Amino acid sequence: MSFESLMNDIVKNQWDVLGLEVYEKGRLIHSYGDTTEHIYDIYSATKSIVSVAVGIVYDRGLIDFDQSIMEYLPQDKVEKMSVEQKKTFQQLTVCRFLTMSVDGLPFRPEGESYLDYCLSCKIPNPQEKAFHYSNISTYLICVALTEILGENLGKFIEREIFCPLQITKFSYENCPEGYFYGASKMKLSVHDLSKIGLLMMNGGVYDGKRIISKEYVQMATAVQQMNREGGYGFFFWKYRDGFSIHGKWKQRCYCLPEKEWMVTHLAHIEKDTDELLESIEKNLLE
Repeated sequence: MSFESLMNDIVKNQWDVLGLEVYEKGRLIHSYGDTTEHIYDIYSATKSIVSVAVGIVYDRGLIDFDQSIMEYLPQDKVEKMSVEQKKTFQQLTVCRFLTMSVDGLPFRPEGESYLDYCLSCKIPNPQEKAFHYSNISTYLICVALTEILGENLGKFIEREIFCPLQITKFSYENCPEGYFYGASKMKLSVHDLSKIGLLMMNGGVYDGKRIISKEYVQMATAVQQMNREGGYGFFFWKYRDGFSIHGKWKQRCYCLPEKEWMVTHLAHIEKDTDELLESIEKNLLE
């Protein structure tokens, strides 16, 4: 392992890495940049935190992944849907949204009512399962969880996830109607995003406290839907023989449970390249 060589690559290539942490056997062994002082946009890495919330609700027996998403949405909104849209959405299970396998959705919700927009989206082939990455999938899961819990999902995450993980610095946004957005728009420090990875690496336990079941962790981080990147779970990506958390512009947490190895970094790299990951793997894995 050559952490120094990785740092040299970051400096030499002028990669805008805000902060980076390396863990081995659950212990922080290396860090670079700002990992604790400031919070930064984690973009779609927010989705993986929503997945943890899904796990808590699942463990309480409050959600059935094989049920239609319609069963968990606000009934006043459902009643206003056209007959055709009701028939379409009735075929779409919770699992389809967790695995991004609803083909045809726009990338993000728009307008004054995100929910109305989402429920009016035309799905050409609702029974066809194909990987299709959309913020709408996560947003509808957040709405469903809010309805199930009877409280703002952001507040639930604060109490049930952030509090036991000792995450005290964060920000997030709700949609215009007040639902926790969940697909992005959250800020965390590098170190606190690492806690999400460590929780999942440790089978749902953090600092001796169980947050979610091992059963859910295995489901969420397994390949539930194939894609060109190697597979997708419940808002987690496949990475080698482990899994990863992804956000736009290289917000990442790479987890290899069998090797007991994890790397988290937040960055601002708009270039679509794997150069940083290749350097991490070359210098820390090989």
